[in-house]
Amino acid sequence: MRAGPDYSSGMRNLPRSAAVLTAAAIMAAAPAAHAGVGVGLFLGEPLGFTIKADLAQKTSLEVLLGVDDYDEDRGRDGYGHVTFLVAPFVAHGDSVSIPFRFGIGGAIYEDGPDDVGVGVRAPFQIAFQFHGSPFELYVELSLLLRLVDNNDDLLDFGGGLGFRIYF
Repeated sequence: MRAGPDYSSGMRNLPRSAAVLTAAAIMAAAPAAHAGVGVGLFLGEPLGFTIKADLAQKTSLEVLLGVDDYDEDRGRDGYGHVTFLVAPFVAHGDSVSIPFRFGIGGAIYEDGPDDVGVGVRAPFQIAFQFHGSPFELYVELSLLLRLVDNNDDLLDFGGGLGFRIYF
């Protein structure tokens, strides 16, 4: 005598299917995350193209290639830096997250027609990451300690505005 249909094999798969559907719904509803690689432009001193790669939740590596400050005799000098950034504090709003970043890194730049300068840089950034958008705007102030340089100035200050698009 049959007691009815056997649903036991379908019931075993229900928890796994429910978990997969729940995870998919959560990921689809989540706002655009600013993780991965961001490419953009920094306008200020230095001026250049920037790439920022997230290493972990609150750390990243930034590379900038461009030009340094303007000199009346030579024009603009080539410049590049690599900086390790840490975001110890992130403020969260309804439509924006605001990470506060500190960093340390190295810079290499032209120091005259035939000379190369090397320095250590320490930037401070405040960024505005808009939820649901891959864009980031940020403000940066930086201090450059010149280690190898023909310039009389040991310290140089820089800063400006930048934006990035994340992929």
